[in-house]
Amino acid sequence: MSEPRLSIVIPYKKRLENLRAVFASLAEQTLPRTDFEVVVGVMEYCPDYVTLCREYTDRLTITSILVDEEWNTSRARNLGIRHASGQVLVVLDADVILAPECLANLYRRHYRHGQQVCVLGQVVGYENVVGDDVTQVEALPYAHYGKILAGLGAADRAAADPRWAPETASAFARFPWAFAKTGLMALPLAALRELGLLLDEGFLGWGPEDQEWALRIARTGMPIVLGQDVYGMHLPHLRDFAAQDHEAGMTNKHYLAKWPRLDLELALAFGGWLEADRIYDEIASELAHAAEGGVLGAVTGRDGDREVIVLGVTLDERNRPVDETGAGFGDLTGRSATPLTGFALPYEDGRIGECRILPPITRLSARCQDAIRREAGRVARSVVPA
Repeated sequence: MSEPRLSIVIPYKKRLENLRAVFASLAEQTLPRTDFEVVVGVMEYCPDYVTLCREYTDRLTITSILVDEEWNTSRARNLGIRHASGQVLVVLDADVILAPECLANLYRRHYRHGQQVCVLGQVVGYENVVGDDVTQVEALPYAHYGKILAGLGAADRAAADPRWAPETASAFARFPWAFAKTGLMALPLAALRELGLLLDEGFLGWGPEDQEWALRIARTGMPIVLGQDVYGMHLPHLRDFAAQDHEAGMTNKHYLAKWPRLDLELALAFGGWLEADRIYDEIASELAHAAEGGVLGAVTGRDGDREVIVLGVTLDERNRPVDETGAGFGDLTGRSATPLTGFALPYEDGRIGECRILPPITRLSARCQDAIRREAGRVARSVVPA
């Protein structure tokens, strides 16, 4: 087969009935079969999976990369991405089925002229599962879901996927990467390879690996846009929300450690990206005033056998302490600085021996001080106030 226009990359393990419906939806795409390939990163050796692929050999071009490893979403996607050959990479979850015209709309409206953009697709049904355990799922035939998909064409999909809603527009303009979901997302494959934009396999559980990937995409200058009539539906599956929430807490710490940014701190500390957008300018102004033209950051180091973090250190534009011997951290060995104010910190509960809070923190509003002290109390066994 000549180079396809689209490569659909799917990560997979133990979701056979979901994947069966996904394959059925791909087989019904209005985009000709020769214009796209399906590449699956499979993290198990499963005869039933091979049997499923065999059922679609006359309708889909499927390439499978099989490894026997612990589940890692980013690793499974990367397996597929490395073997993709299309002009445009489309990442799709194994529990998201697509409307019949989805791939045709994606290519014709966003990539037919070689556009260098990252496109986010709508996925109806994500919001319905947030916070809920799913302990039993009935495997329904694709025909059942196909009828629902048919009705979505004329539905108000912005109500079902709030990323498209007017109230999200301001936050999306400021933080477009924060609204990326690898359930349905696309970008030019050549650009991805040239820029080395594989997913970070250090995310070991459920969480923001898609946001972090999109952040790196955005930092290259590639626009992230909302897809036009590019949509699908999330299928029900077993879900342990408590376990998922615990994993998200761990992976968000990995995210923040890798990207110590004020916007991410605010989103984690104050309830999400919409609130971070609402308060960002006000808090950034507070911080600039408190730092007297510098940046308020943190310094970590050791005091004997104790790990210590100091909040409220003034940093310069290169994230170096303005006063290397300043009160509060001059006695620490192995010092390192990071531009974290302290609203959110990338440490487990009680991981730090001592947290010292310097006077610049007291120049902030009560809302900011309360959030910083609360986080300090979470990560440190002892908190020394200003």
